[in-house]
Amino acid sequence: MDGKLAVIGLGSIGSMALWQASRLSDSVVGFEAQAPAHARSAAGGDTRLFRMIYRGNPAYYPILARSRELWAELEAETGQSILTRCGGLSIGTNDGPYLRSLLETTRETGAAHHVLTREEMAARYPQHNLRADDIAIHDPNAGALRTDRAITAAITAAEANGASVNTNTPIESITDTDDGVVVTSGANSWTFERVIVASGAWSKQLMPEYLKRHTETRRIFLSWFVARDAEQFAPEKFPVFIRISGDRSMYGAPAVDGVTVKATLDGRGAPTPAADSVPRDLSTAEIKETTETVSEFFPGLIPSIVRSDAYPDLFTSDSHPLMGFLGGSSRIYSATGYSGAGFKMASGYGEIAASEALGKRWFDDLDFLRPQRFQQTQ
Repeated sequence: MDGKLAVIGLGSIGSMALWQASRLSDSVVGFEAQAPAHARSAAGGDTRLFRMIYRGNPAYYPILARSRELWAELEAETGQSILTRCGGLSIGTNDGPYLRSLLETTRETGAAHHVLTREEMAARYPQHNLRADDIAIHDPNAGALRTDRAITAAITAAEANGASVNTNTPIESITDTDDGVVVTSGANSWTFERVIVASGAWSKQLMPEYLKRHTETRRIFLSWFVARDAEQFAPEKFPVFIRISGDRSMYGAPAVDGVTVKATLDGRGAPTPAADSVPRDLSTAEIKETTETVSEFFPGLIPSIVRSDAYPDLFTSDSHPLMGFLGGSSRIYSATGYSGAGFKMASGYGEIAASEALGKRWFDDLDFLRPQRFQQTQ
């Protein structure tokens, strides 16, 4: 054996799984096809939103709560500032479906929140140009995660704990044999007791056929703007936000670099043939809709995109991740398919994957994440 556990892919989830596994075992090896936090990964773009209020399955809430604790632990362990705690806003039409469904979930989870009237929003956050029937929900525990710092910090912490890391080593095959799980890269191969597959949009080539039919690679694009007065969009004055107002939607983060504000169209993930062939430039239609939305929502931003990029991620047909051992194997563990919404819970997902893959702990109430749900529909 070359180790107890291999983690394939050291991006959003894999880096966290490596860090958590290094706390549980002294025989952990990570493999990354390029370099940690490389510019083409799903974690590209410097920031991701962290929030405790959301719409959807309440079973995510314990993972969010644990993730928040683990982000603080990673900061303390590495001395890096990873989560900018600036709060968050969910903005939408009063009594519209977006805020209604968000509040339904929040009532079940008990997450801290405060509803802001249009007048309160205008007074506290004048950066937002609101429509007549807009209100907001404030999440005091939200913030902006610094993705590159998080990934590199987790890998640094894992190495300090004794984990080994192989960069520029793309894994081409994973084979479950009588002697262990064999992973292959070119002419090289290694054998491990167990393996976590966490290579994001590149995971599809390592999946069994029944899962390939329920996943697709999608392109996610991001855009940034310069503020007329950068101080008004600093983290202490401008929380992260998601806004769905009528026919327009956008999400974004404050000027964590002191210059640019992330403001990106929401829900625009489009299918793309492969992770390595994602068009990086925005289309004319994407630029037009983005700048029109910014012009309406944020008079304090210059309505000209100063930076943009696009990244691949793996989506499942039901938009829930694939967390668990693959069908027919008790040694190959899937930690992928986060459908564009995984980074805020990456530290929690990493703990789940590492604990379960090493046989240290099994987490209940996660059937909606298990890959086996798709075996029943193949």
